[in-house]
Amino acid sequence: MSEQETLGLAEEFAQYRRTVLDKVEVPGPAAVRRTVRGRNRRRWGATATTALALLGGSAIGYAAMSGPDHRPGPVEPTPSASVSPTPTPTPTPSPSVTSGGPASAVPDGRISRAQLLGASVTLPAWRAGRGCPTSAVRLSGDDREGVNWLVALDHGDVDGDGAVETVALVQCVLGTGGPMQVVAFDRNEEGKVVTLGRVVATTIDKPQWLFALDVVDDGTVRVQVGDIAPGGGWAAKWSQLQWRGYRWKGEAFAQVSGPTSFGPNPNLADVAVTASDLVLTTADDGSRTGTATVRVRNRGTAPVAHVALRLGVPAAVRPDVDGWAPCSGARESSEPVTCNLGRLAAGAEVQLDLSFRVAEGIPLGTGKADVDARPMDGEFDFLPDVNDDDNVVRMTYR
Repeated sequence: MSEQETLGLAEEFAQYRRTVLDKVEVPGPAAVRRTVRGRNRRRWGATATTALALLGGSAIGYAAMSGPDHRPGPVEPTPSASVSPTPTPTPTPSPSVTSGGPASAVPDGRISRAQLLGASVTLPAWRAGRGCPTSAVRLSGDDREGVNWLVALDHGDVDGDGAVETVALVQCVLGTGGPMQVVAFDRNEEGKVVTLGRVVATTIDKPQWLFALDVVDDGTVRVQVGDIAPGGGWAAKWSQLQWRGYRWKGEAFAQVSGPTSFGPNPNLADVAVTASDLVLTTADDGSRTGTATVRVRNRGTAPVAHVALRLGVPAAVRPDVDGWAPCSGARESSEPVTCNLGRLAAGAEVQLDLSFRVAEGIPLGTGKADVDARPMDGEFDFLPDVNDDDNVVRMTYR
């Protein structure tokens, strides 16, 4: 066929499409599906099912377009051959942010000693009675009368929020003592120092003193407490010391470890003394001699290391030989006359028959002398006595 004949035939087909095919009714979706399914069974059998499953609606439309009996038209995907579209990833929401910074930020509660001394704080109430202020308080770095003294501080995460807080030992200074408490401080979102709560405080009963504090890794606040406050003749070393642990429970601190009470304090002594009168008679050499019987008893529940005995006789009345062997440190020339006794067990009593002499020619009338017995510890420091009334007795000499 010549090139001219080919062009003429193409023009005839084009004319045919313009005049005839415009009148042909395009098959609907249902007809397309029926035709495609029938053709597929004849041509490809089982292979067509796999192709449809992979290509979905696009494959069906392509089959309808390529067949000699149909022309393009709207085609619905076959429901049984469709595949689920690939899900569109859901964007991950960004963390919420406030104007002050990330929502997860926790204020830093680490407060230095200088910062705490410079801040205005609120303290939990002191016990009833004369005390120090609690509102708008400026803590003091020293123990002046009537101030809230910052004795010690430590740091740790005591409330479990992931940030560090500050724990301080504070004393309301009154004379040589005053009540004490351990207080936890934090910062709010504005950076201001705020009070979290009181950990523990001294009481009129026990504990009467707080000696030290320590915050450990798990947030427990350990406080060293003492049963008796020092002062008034009572040394701090005589207190029974205990470490007690406290944890934050959401609204307040509660004790979680350590003893909850004190037993009898072995340094609380109860020594009593009695003495007979000293009656002096004239000896062969012209001097005057006599003997006084002194009894010292430990009425306490614990032994005492030493007992100091003092006899306030006049300087003219001097210890003689007899009866002084149990004494150590007796000084004949001292006034008063002293006698230091050794260990005295609980409930034990020692009797001393102490002889005295007045030299010839020294006048001595009738008088009274105090006999005083005091308990001491192993370092010869005086111990307080629970009953002072029976530590001193008065004897008559003549």
